[in-house]
Amino acid sequence: MRNSICRPAVFVSLMLLPVLSILLYQLDSFDPAEYPDKELTRREPLFVPNRNTHMLRGSERLGEGRLQAPEDVAFDPNTGLLYTGCEDGWVYRVSLNGSLVEKWVYTGGRPLGIAHGLHGELIVADAVKGLLNISKDGSIELLTEEAEDLKFKLTDGVDISHDGTLYFTDASYKYGLHEYMWDVLEGRPYGRLLSYNPSTKRTSVLVRDLYFANGVAVSPDQSFVIVCETVLRRCRRYYLEGHRKGSVDMFVDNLPGVPDNIRYDGEGLYWIALSTGISYPVDLLQRYPLIRKVVAIVERYVGHLKMEKNGGAIAVDLDGKPTALYQDRDISSMTSAIKIGVHLYSGSVSSPYILRLNVDRYPATPTV
Repeated sequence: MRNSICRPAVFVSLMLLPVLSILLYQLDSFDPAEYPDKELTRREPLFVPNRNTHMLRGSERLGEGRLQAPEDVAFDPNTGLLYTGCEDGWVYRVSLNGSLVEKWVYTGGRPLGIAHGLHGELIVADAVKGLLNISKDGSIELLTEEAEDLKFKLTDGVDISHDGTLYFTDASYKYGLHEYMWDVLEGRPYGRLLSYNPSTKRTSVLVRDLYFANGVAVSPDQSFVIVCETVLRRCRRYYLEGHRKGSVDMFVDNLPGVPDNIRYDGEGLYWIALSTGISYPVDLLQRYPLIRKVVAIVERYVGHLKMEKNGGAIAVDLDGKPTALYQDRDISSMTSAIKIGVHLYSGSVSSPYILRLNVDRYPATPTV
């Protein structure tokens, strides 16, 4: 008797579920956009001649349990220490072998990108506070927090030129730190590449309409600055001098993953952190706004759908030509990578440590 009563109830529930889902979809105001058509006709990801697809094998974990999501990792040759910002609001100093892990300065926000200044100061792109200058003694100065009457919502990457000019990104002027996924799902270009002149204290917008503007790196010859566009899996080049000054072109496109920070290693290579590798779900998200809206509804009412895997780092030369890829299926949300000596150091927004790998002992080998 009980089973005969339950069966109609189950049937009604199953019938109502799609109806309620359709109603929820139609009532939700989130309105994702189409990406430009040219971005949806990509070939296979870049061919990389050398690969290590098991990056975690032989790697070490520095500061495990003491670092909460160390997003960017910067090395200061003057102190011999690594500097990194964590989600607890602290900038940490870490020795190259991990024997020292110490809290240094509390920003009160979320320190992301880091660059060492010309006079011993530390420049921090704080997602919440803006662009900060931290002196040798730990004093914090807010340099800038808005441009063109738009306050930064997610100050992200930063680098410094030889003349002291700071180049940095506001990943999104619409969505803040804890809303970054909505920027990705909406599919509209709210990111900006900016500069800050410490002499005039002027903030200038160099490039608008970027799809989640992220890592920044000034070229060794100071002729251009590279900015990563996370959503479109590419890095663009803004010219600082010469007859192309003020123009933008492509530095590297169709990356085998979603780029985050980029750093020059002083040895002819840029290292681009890949938060996640390419996958069928990621491709579908880019191609179809309908799917992005469904994911947005799930994010809003259920929780985050974890799709990040196969993260790592790719090395490209001064012309953007790929040379080596370090990756692992179990790596997600890798956000920075820098080679110091024979070691590759990597930060992440999901791991409680800095990853260190001896690339001489565990090299990327020729792709078969």
